[in-house]
Parts: sequence; C-alpha cells; structure tokens
Amino acid sequence: MTEAQQHAVPEQDLEALLNDWSSKDVEQRAEIFRGLDRATAEDLFLKVHGHDQADLYCLLPVGDRKAWVRLLPPDDAADMIQELAEEERPYALNLLDGPTRMEVQGLMAYKEDVAGGLMNSRFARLRPDMTVDEALRYLREQTRAQVETIYYAYVLDRGQKLLGAVSLRELFSAPGYRKVSEIMASGDDVAFVRESQDQEEVTRIFANREHRALPVLDENGCMKGIITIDDIVHVVNEEATEDIQKMGGMEALDEPYFKISMFNMIKKRAGWLLALFIGEMFTATAMGFYEDEIAKAVVLALFVPLIISSGGNSGSQATTLVIRAMALGEVRLRDWWRVLGRELVAGLSLGVILGVVGVVRIMLWPARSTLYGPHYPLIAAAVGGSLVGIVLWGTIIGSTLPLLLRRLGFDPAAASAPFVATLVDVTGLVIYFTVASVILHGTLL
Repeated sequence: MTEAQQHAVPEQDLEALLNDWSSKDVEQRAEIFRGLDRATAEDLFLKVHGHDQADLYCLLPVGDRKAWVRLLPPDDAADMIQELAEEERPYALNLLDGPTRMEVQGLMAYKEDVAGGLMNSRFARLRPDMTVDEALRYLREQTRAQVETIYYAYVLDRGQKLLGAVSLRELFSAPGYRKVSEIMASGDDVAFVRESQDQEEVTRIFANREHRALPVLDENGCMKGIITIDDIVHVVNEEATEDIQKMGGMEALDEPYFKISMFNMIKKRAGWLLALFIGEMFTATAMGFYEDEIAKAVVLALFVPLIISSGGNSGSQATTLVIRAMALGEVRLRDWWRVLGRELVAGLSLGVILGVVGVVRIMLWPARSTLYGPHYPLIAAAVGGSLVGIVLWGTIIGSTLPLLLRRLGFDPAAASAPFVATLVDVTGLVIYFTVASVILHGTLL
C-alpha cells in the first residue's frame, strides 16, 4: 500500500472534513492537507474558501504552486489571489497561462461585492444560426476545453450581445435540424444581472427566480460571464455572518473566528463596546436628573431594571425583524409608513400585555404593602403605564432606525440590538420617571 493510499480520505468523509475545517488553525489545516492523497487534496482545495486556498497556497513548496493555482477556474483563482499579500499577487498571476491570466485580471478589476466580482467568465455560448446537432457538438467541445459549469447555453451575436438562452434539456429534446434561434428563450424571458449590481441585489434576484445560473451583462448588453447558485450560497453565508456580527454589537470580523488575530478581534469588539458604554453612561445622567424623585420614593428604583430591559427587548425584537425583512427584500424604504403602522399596533399591544402583567404582579404580591408602601396601587399604575409607553417607544425606534440608516446610505445592520437597547434605556428612564411623577404627584412625590 502506498503512502497516498494509506492517507486517502473516503469520499463520504470529505464533507465532514469540510465542516470541521473552520475549527482548525492554519498549521492544523496544513498538516491535514499534506496527509491527503492527491485526488482528495484537489477536491478539498477546490471547495474551501478563497482565504483558505491562499493559506494553503503559501504553505506549498514554490515548485508546486503552479499546478495548484492552475487547478482553479478563473473566478476562484481571482478570489484566491486577492486574498494574498499585495506583493505576492504578481507572482501568482504569472503562474497562470496567458489567456487565463487576462481573465483573472479582468475579474480582479471588479469590486468583490458586485456581480462582476462574483461571476465566472467562462460559460457555454452558441450562435443563433447553429442547428441543434451543431450546438450539441460545439457544447461538448467547450466542456472538454474550458467551460466548468453548464446549466444553460447563451446565444450571442458577433458583438457578444446576449440574444437569448437555451437549457440543455431543450437542446436534447429538440429535433437536430432546428435552429438554436427557434428554440431559445429571449427578451423578457431571460433574466440577467448587470456587472455593477450589488451582491445583495443579485441574491434577491436568485431568490425570486428559479434559476441555477444568471448571465452578467455590461451596460451595452454584452455578456461578461455567469453567476451560479453556488456563488450565491457563499455570498449569502458571508452576508448573514456579517449582519449577525453587526447586530450583535460589533464590527464584522472579515475572517474566520480561529484565523483572526486576537489583537484584531479585540479591536473590532472594543469600538462598539466603548460606544455602547458611553451611551449607557447617559443612563446615570438621566437617573441623576430624577434624583429628588428617587430620594422621595426609593421604591421607584426597584423597577428601573424591569422598565429599561422591557423597552430594550422590544426594540431589539423590532430591529431584528426589520433588518431581516430588508435583507430578504420584503421591506423597502417606500414601505416605511406600513412598517410604522404595523409596529405601532404591535408595540401598543405588547406594551399593554406587559403592563397588565406588571400591575398584577404588584397588586397580588403578598408583602405588597410592606415592600411598596400604602400607595402600592399608584405604584402599580405608574409601572403599568410606563411599560406601555416604553415598549411602544422601543418598538418604534427599533423598527424605524434600520430604515433611517438605509436612507442615509449606511448598513441597516449597524442598528444592532445592543445599540437600540442602549438608546431605549436612556429614553425609557425619562418616560418612566415622567409617568411616575404625574401619577404619584401629591402622594409620594
């Protein structure tokens, strides 16, 4: 038994190896990679993310790098090379053959988060005057030569403008003598994206249409490449990860958890924590403003955690729902009044529910007169009324802040749950003590 056979990984275990990949550090990944047989190593190298490919590439002997970088299709090669240090990119580009190098350089000219940066420049193309038999023979040759993925064949004119598209199923089922132009879909039946469209827009187009690939066109209608559903899966994962991290009250890490340095991770988390800490300091300022009320009715301080947490929680719920709906394209800026209307009803209903529970809790507590004093019914009314106002306010802030940020050109995910909670904490105290002052005036205050 050879060494390669001894270390071979069964095909069914490759998925498990990929699932466990993110939990390993660079040295562990390199050790695993070196222990694989060539076929398994190639499968793994083709399936891992661009930054992982770059790590493995840097650990390879210099003489072996050409074979591995040429294994990648142009779009994946562009992703990997962009992950390399600036000074190493020219050398990696020179390892590619001339035509591929030009394709990769063209892809690298696009921003990473637009359709042009996601596309594969190699796709199956046909002429409209071909017969079905000619088209099938031509596609067979293209597959052998360079085309990696064929879901559809795209019909182009001499200027490379998109005329239509035809699926392989339609080609195989059509009579051999028919022209491609007679069986292709054209016009509004062919969905496409522009090379400058943001990756979030592209994701929504895929979600709304049952396509496994979409052509990418420039402003003149010339076809530049295709984006496949596999490319979009990576985008969705990255966008979801970034949004979740921002909604958790931190900057997006931009790297896997185990790969990012401790210094960078602390730096990305510290900024938001400092901002939130400074925001929470205004809570102490607000309480200081009502120092006299607290001194006269110390019992009010007992309910401060309950009051501000309820407002923060309602705001966090609302902002999470709206951000997710915006990411899926369910809510747009023009829908702000509909969102506000729904959240007014939801916030008022939730506030009443919590207010009733708060009042019942105080009124039925066995030691209520001892703990809250003889005016406990008024205390209950103050807490109940405050909960209605604060939950309603938190819901309004949480639902409208993401829309406001989008309107100003910022990422709505920056309206993180901790940020909304902090904002509502401060304003919630003002609502609480204002309501308490009105209700308890002439008794405790």
